[in-house]
Amino acid sequence: MAAALLVGAIGSGCAAGAGEVPKPAAGRPGLPGGPGHGAQEAQKEAPAGMIAGYADNLRRNQAARAIAAKKWGLSATPLPAPRPPTVKPAITTREGFEVQDSEDLPPIFTTVPTKDKVVFLTIDDGSEKDPELLRMMSELKIPYTAFLSDYVISNNYDYFKKMQDNGVTLNNHTLNHPYLPGLSYDEQKREICGQQDKLQQRYGHRPTLFRPPFGNYNRDTLVAAKECGVKAAPLWASEAFPDHMEWREWDKDMHPGDIILTHFRGPDEWAGSMPDMIRQVMKVITDKGYAVGKLEDYV
Repeated sequence: MAAALLVGAIGSGCAAGAGEVPKPAAGRPGLPGGPGHGAQEAQKEAPAGMIAGYADNLRRNQAARAIAAKKWGLSATPLPAPRPPTVKPAITTREGFEVQDSEDLPPIFTTVPTKDKVVFLTIDDGSEKDPELLRMMSELKIPYTAFLSDYVISNNYDYFKKMQDNGVTLNNHTLNHPYLPGLSYDEQKREICGQQDKLQQRYGHRPTLFRPPFGNYNRDTLVAAKECGVKAAPLWASEAFPDHMEWREWDKDMHPGDIILTHFRGPDEWAGSMPDMIRQVMKVITDKGYAVGKLEDYV
């Protein structure tokens, strides 16, 4: 019965590319790298007792999520994410996003190669520090990844420490959020390595993921990022706001492995709060039959 429950649950379950980077051709390019090892592969290899325990834990989490979803005004309970891959998929730069001689540089991508109906929520900069967001995401058990800039988080480092304590990975978005292609190599390296140092000092973690501000980069950006310890540079396939979504792809739709961007913003800049944004984006994700996974489990 537990194994059957597991199978059923799994089955249900800023401008970019500027600077020196050419825009991608119309349409959605093929995703490089093989599909991620999904939950079905993990299930085949797992002992029966492990499957039963996973199913029981999943059932308890979903029951708690259903209560939290009503409390926070979601239109539906978020779907359970598939089990993370046992081997992370190979990540390569998306076609049309390359720089010259980029083979050994951190890949630039908007979608993670996987066949699972899972997407990844990422939040940039750090200017809005809404305590309701921390409570909401913790109670709903929705994973997300933060890309932080020091110039906007420095007035409240403790807010993001609480976020980290809730299991969120804090990643690099530069010290001052500049237009990187307009800077020299040394200036770019100071922006990226300087933020690595700040995050190491404040949170005991030197990130391996980096997102260039506005999605703008050139070869110097990626060379500097690699020198600073960065392994990958995720961009995004869509962007979430409190009242709508904006799509990169021609079909204006969601796809397995898509990375979703949003920002730490509030009513001063948005038509709503951060919880409003989460309600909106989760409605879109859930209505389309997707779950939210943790990006660092795949990259």
